[in-house]
Amino acid sequence: MADPWANPEREHAGEAGRDAGTSGTGADLHLDLSGTGTRRAALTRALRDAICSGRLAPGTRLPPSRTLAADLGLARNTVASGYAELVAEGWLTARQGSGTHVAQRSEPVRAGPRITVPPPGGAGGPRAVDRVDHDLGTGKPDASSFPRQAWLTSARRALAGAPAEAFGFGDPRGRPELRRALAGYLARVRGVRADPERIVVCGGVAQGLALLARVLPRETAVEEYGLWLHRDLLTAGGVRTRPLPVDADGACTPGLTRLPSVRAVLLTPAHQYPTGVPLHPDRRAAVVDWARGTGGLVLEDDYDGEFRYDRRPVGALQSLDPERVVYLGTSSKSLSPALRIAWMVLPRHLLEAVTAATTAAEWTVGITDQLTLADFLERGAYDKHVRAMRQRYRLRRDRLVAAVGARAPGVRLTGIAAGLHAVLRLPDGVEESTVLAAAARRGVGLDLLSRFRHPGACSEGRPARPAVIVGYGAPSEHAYTGALDALCRVLEETTGARRVQRPHRSRGDRDR
Repeated sequence: MADPWANPEREHAGEAGRDAGTSGTGADLHLDLSGTGTRRAALTRALRDAICSGRLAPGTRLPPSRTLAADLGLARNTVASGYAELVAEGWLTARQGSGTHVAQRSEPVRAGPRITVPPPGGAGGPRAVDRVDHDLGTGKPDASSFPRQAWLTSARRALAGAPAEAFGFGDPRGRPELRRALAGYLARVRGVRADPERIVVCGGVAQGLALLARVLPRETAVEEYGLWLHRDLLTAGGVRTRPLPVDADGACTPGLTRLPSVRAVLLTPAHQYPTGVPLHPDRRAAVVDWARGTGGLVLEDDYDGEFRYDRRPVGALQSLDPERVVYLGTSSKSLSPALRIAWMVLPRHLLEAVTAATTAAEWTVGITDQLTLADFLERGAYDKHVRAMRQRYRLRRDRLVAAVGARAPGVRLTGIAAGLHAVLRLPDGVEESTVLAAAARRGVGLDLLSRFRHPGACSEGRPARPAVIVGYGAPSEHAYTGALDALCRVLEETTGARRVQRPHRSRGDRDR
């Protein structure tokens, strides 16, 4: 085979004609040519460093010498001879007509240090991320169920019909097409009273809370058990959070009258996260009365509002008083957390302040995703997908209830039939840490209820509830059976349970 480097001018022979006179043609490549030595030495050193560090992976195609020379301000012969040197050393490969690539035998990227992350709620200090074979963590939908074809259909329709102005900077509240679609959907499905002008599209409920923290009173009540991230976002915004007890009827909202400095409260009334109970009707009325009487504000995180399995979901709390309740919803559980699309329905008196607090740096929801979701909602694809997922998750919960009842009868499931997780109350004498350690040995990812408890509640002397939280949404359909079996083995091992054996029947019994 002819050596393509025998004559540097023959490099990329198939591309030379196309690149002639167009020095900007080809892929971009950043190289740092600082340091001592000749320009060619600096070039070869920079390329070696990029390959060794893994920034240029094996198989990466490099720009033609003409293009790279123009980009770096070098003579083309300098780049060609630098490429030739690295080919000779084995860093690169070159084949006439196919270009220059990073060789497959380049040094692999060295493994980085093991990453540690703080546990939810910040309890127990940082812990290493262990291998999880069966992900039963809470708050995660089945990623494999994302409706790709239906979403692609809506994306094509949305892009084809989008006006040119949609691709400008736009309204910080979000695209009007999506706000209109959300207003209709939320009114029909969740009973929310809103018009498009009062809806703000945001990059997840987390971003919504971060924005609200800038306009909230300085003291806000939160549920005793709740997502640590939401508490941290409020705290980072200068808001002090006060824990509100949670029992079998949800948050104890009548207790707000004993917190005179509190003028806002964050609730998950449809399906309290993570204990899994709904807010009792009397307490729903009590919190609205409190807000009216004090001029306070209720933040309603409609967690799992669309996933109720035993009966029709209760309507949104916001419908009781749209001027005292901020409604927050998201597509993270129904579609995918990767979309980062959520929404707030605001009282009129907050709209201007929240919109003003939304800086350009925080417009995190892409226009194409907004337009796609608007079409997805309007043509009924969202309803169809949610109904299908509701049935799927209901069957998974039923299987969880049956398996735990048969194999770990001392463990009790609490909460209503809703959402993507269930709380398992442990028998007396069984510690959460014992279950967590056994789960780690079997590669089962679980959450502990105690990690979601407000630190202030711990200091007030109320006893904690020893329990683990099982998320049945994350595993794919084919993986759920194995995950459920692994969970039951953990519970059998830690609670001393034995499988419930069906009584033996004789052949004569079976024939009757």
